[in-house]
Amino acid sequence: MTLGMRNYMEDMVRDKMPAILKTMPDVCTCDQCTMDMMAHALNNCPPKYVVTQKGTVYAKLNVLQNQFDVDVMRAITDAALLISKSPRHNIEDFEV
Repeated sequence: MTLGMRNYMEDMVRDKMPAILKTMPDVCTCDQCTMDMMAHALNNCPPKYVVTQKGTVYAKLNVLQNQFDVDVMRAITDAALLISKSPRHNIEDFEV
């Protein structure tokens, strides 16, 4: 078995983001804005790194906690509102 490390929070944000953005029709969902929103949301959520299958199960159990779920949704919503105020999708050749 090959071990790898993964931030499970990235999966959570990626999974929840489409449903949240559907409720915000005025927010741009181009690739640049979506990635900016995801990065901002992840920077405002605690990381949940997992290495083993057991770790993945533990992280998924943590997700069942209501406050954790609400915090992820709030981070995505806050990111969408912030990025929509100053989108970078029209900036040519932007590099991070």
